[in-house]
Amino acid sequence: MKYVALLSGGKDSCFNLLHCARNGHELVATASLGPEQGKEELDSYLYQTVGQDAIEFVGRALDVPLYRRVISGSAVEQGGEYGARDPAHSGGISGDETEDLYELLSTVKSNHPDVQAVSVGAILSNYQRVRVEHVCRRLGLTPLSYLWQRDQEELLSEMIEAGMESILIKVAGIGLTAKHLGKTLAEMQPTLVKLNRLYGSHICGEGGEYETLTLDCPLFKSRVNLEEVETVIHSDNDFATVAYMRIKKATLQRKPGSVSYELTVPPLLAVPFSALPSLMPPSPATSSATRLAPIRDQPVRDTRHRRLGTWVAVSNIQRDLSEGDLEVSLEDEVRECFDKLKDSLAQHSLTLADCTNINILLSSMDLFARVNAVYATYFGTSPPARACVAAHLPSPVRVRLDCVAHLDANTNSRQALHVQGLSYWAPANIGPYSQAIVADERVFVSGQIGLIPANLTLPSPRSLALETALAFQHVHRVVDALKNNSGGGWAGHYQSVIYWLVNEDAIPAVRTASAHRDGDAEAPVLFVVVPELPKGALVEKQVLLHTGQCDITEDDGTVVRGAAVPAYETGEYASPNAEVRWEVSSFRETPSSVALVCVRGEDPAALSRLRDVPALQSLQTEALSVRLFYNVSRPQAASSAIAHLDDPDPLPVTLVPSRHISCRNGDDWDYAILATCT
Repeated sequence: MKYVALLSGGKDSCFNLLHCARNGHELVATASLGPEQGKEELDSYLYQTVGQDAIEFVGRALDVPLYRRVISGSAVEQGGEYGARDPAHSGGISGDETEDLYELLSTVKSNHPDVQAVSVGAILSNYQRVRVEHVCRRLGLTPLSYLWQRDQEELLSEMIEAGMESILIKVAGIGLTAKHLGKTLAEMQPTLVKLNRLYGSHICGEGGEYETLTLDCPLFKSRVNLEEVETVIHSDNDFATVAYMRIKKATLQRKPGSVSYELTVPPLLAVPFSALPSLMPPSPATSSATRLAPIRDQPVRDTRHRRLGTWVAVSNIQRDLSEGDLEVSLEDEVRECFDKLKDSLAQHSLTLADCTNINILLSSMDLFARVNAVYATYFGTSPPARACVAAHLPSPVRVRLDCVAHLDANTNSRQALHVQGLSYWAPANIGPYSQAIVADERVFVSGQIGLIPANLTLPSPRSLALETALAFQHVHRVVDALKNNSGGGWAGHYQSVIYWLVNEDAIPAVRTASAHRDGDAEAPVLFVVVPELPKGALVEKQVLLHTGQCDITEDDGTVVRGAAVPAYETGEYASPNAEVRWEVSSFRETPSSVALVCVRGEDPAALSRLRDVPALQSLQTEALSVRLFYNVSRPQAASSAIAHLDDPDPLPVTLVPSRHISCRNGDDWDYAILATCT
C-alpha cells in the first residue's frame, strides 16, 4: 500500500518506516503536527512537539513531500475511548487535538488520493493508538504499527543494529540529566537499560523519560547535521531534570546511493507457542467439510432475554418465520435481527452500546461481507467482542445472533481493546468488533483464527498446527495487552474455551495443544465442528475469562477488593440409555461461573439427575445465557435438552447446529449445554 508517515522526527516514527518498507509498503508523503511559530513545545497528550525546529530537515531527508499543521486543539477527551459507542455520535470531538490530525491527514489524502495507509510509531501508548486509529477509520486508512507491543529492550537494540542514528533532545526521567542531551542511542543504551533495572523506567522512553531526534536512517537520502544547538533547562531538581536541546542551525548532507541495513523481524511464533506445532500429532491441513442440503427438521426456539443484576442476555435472535418462507434480502434480515436485539435490550433500559459480546451464525461464510457491512452501521467506538462461524441453520434462516450486554456504572468502567493497525503483535480488527471487552471483571475475547498479523493472511502452505499455535498466541497477547492497559494487578482465569473447527479429524491435534496450555487446564473446553470459519481458517479459538478481582468479605465482616481463583470441577454418570459428562468453573467469592454439560443418548431421567449435582444446582436460577450445541444429524436429542432447560422457567437458549461435538475427555456427543452464569 502507498502510505503517509506520521513524523515526529523521533526514533520510533522513523524506525517504523523500515518495517513498512520491509512489508512492501511505499512511502509517498510525511505529515507532522507542531506548535505555532514561537513556541518550542506544547504540553500535548498526543504529540511529540519538542524538536519541531528540525522536522523540516527530517522530512527533506526522506525526499518526499512533508505536510505540516499547527496544533490548535487540546486534550478535550482524556478517557480511554475517543468518540461515542453510538454510531450516530462516533465522529470527532470538537476542539480536541485529535481533530488537528484528522485535518492534516485529510489534506494529505486530497493531494495523494491513492494513499491507503498511515505509518504510526506507537509502542505502548493506548491513548495515542486509539486516537490515531479513530482518525484512520474515518478517513478509510489502515494504520501500520509494526512497533506495537514490542519488547522495548529488543527494539532499542534493533534500532541501533539497523543503523539508526537518533540523539536525545529532551530528558525528563529519573537518572537522566542535561549531560545526556545529544548522545546517540548506542551511547545511551547501557544507561537506559540500567535505569530500567533500577527504577522500571521505559527503555524506549514510553513513559516520557526522554525524546529523540533522528539524524540518520537507512531510508534517509540525506543525513541531518546539527551545526548549532543550545541546551534549555526547564527545571532542575534532585528527582529528575527536565531539559531539552534547541536546534538553532542544521544542514543536510547528501548520501551516496542506497544504504544496506539489517532489520530484525520478530519470529511469527514466540516462546512458548513456537513449541506447540511439534507437540501436535499429524492432522489434515484442509477442510473435509461438504455442503449439506438445507435442513428443516431442527429444533425451534424464540428469541428470549433475561436480566440478572447488571447483566442482560438475548438469545436466538433470527428472522421471524411466522410468515413462512417470505423472501427478504440478506441486508433486511440482518436489520430485523438488530431490531429484535434493540427491542429486547430496551426492555432492560440498555442499548446496543452496552453490548459486550455478540456471536453470529451464518448459513454460509459467503454472506460474511454483506452481513458485516450492515452490522458495522450499528456500532461506533469500542464495539463488542465477536465470534462468527457458519452453521447449518434451518432454511430460510441465514443469520442467527446471541448477545450479552452489561449496564456499566459509567463509560470508564468498561475496557475495550480494539487494535486496528497492522503489526507483528496480533491480528488487527479492522472490522466492527473489538479483540476483547472487559466488563464487571469478565473478559470476552473475540474468536481468534491463525492469521499472520503483519498481513492478515493465513499461513501458506496450510497448516493446522501453525494456525492453532497462532490462535493460542493471539489470545494470550490480547489478554496480556488488556492487563498492561489496566496497569496489571489481575491474573486472568479462563472460564470457558470453544475451539471451532472445520474437520473432526483435527480434534485430537487441537486437543493435544489445549492440554499443553495452562489456561485451558482449569476451564470447560468444547470442540465444535462447523461447515466454515472466517477466511477459510481451520480453527478458531474463543475464550471467556474472569480477571479474578472481586469483593471479598473478611472474617470481621470487612469487605475488601482482592484476588480470587476459580475452582474447576468435573464429573460424569451414565444410565442404560444416556451418558453425561460435565465441567464447571466457579468462584466461591463471586457468582461468576460457566458450566458445560455434554450428553449422548436420550433419557429424561439422566438429565434430571443434573439437579442433584451440587456444582450444577444453581444453573436454572443463575444461568444468564445458554448455548445449546447439537449434532445436526441427531436434532431430536436437542429437543429433550430444551424441555429440561425450560423446566420450570424457560432460559435464554441459543441453538447452535454443529457437525460434531467433543469435550476434553469425550467425543461425538449428541449435544452440549454451555451455560454462562452470573
